[in-house]
Amino acid sequence: QVQLVESGGGLVQAGGSLGLSCAASGSIFSIDAMGWYRQAPGKQREYVARITSGGGTTYVESVKGRFTISRTNAKNTVYLQMNSLKAEDTAVYYCNAFIRGPSLRAYWGQGTQVTVSS
Repeated sequence: QVQLVESGGGLVQAGGSLGLSCAASGSIFSIDAMGWYRQAPGKQREYVARITSGGGTTYVESVKGRFTISRTNAKNTVYLQMNSLKAEDTAVYYCNAFIRGPSLRAYWGQGTQVTVSS
């Protein structure tokens, strides 16, 4: 069994910062790409950021320059540092990882709420 457990969400004022983390545990042989997605009320889940096992990163245009994704491979953990937060960043944030156990498949965390007050 593989689990992704997120932490770090909460309430912050516009312009503030929050950090999210997501730790993978269980029967893990290796982890390929890891990423973050978010879903705002009434909207579809959208991609936010992604980081490869080698550290290459990509971001959705709306968060470039404000959010930073990173990972610690030894801890099977991915992070999302969010700065200069805006009200439109309010959403449930989900981590995602492609994990090789018996086989390669995608896993999702349970989600953590981020609320930015304006």
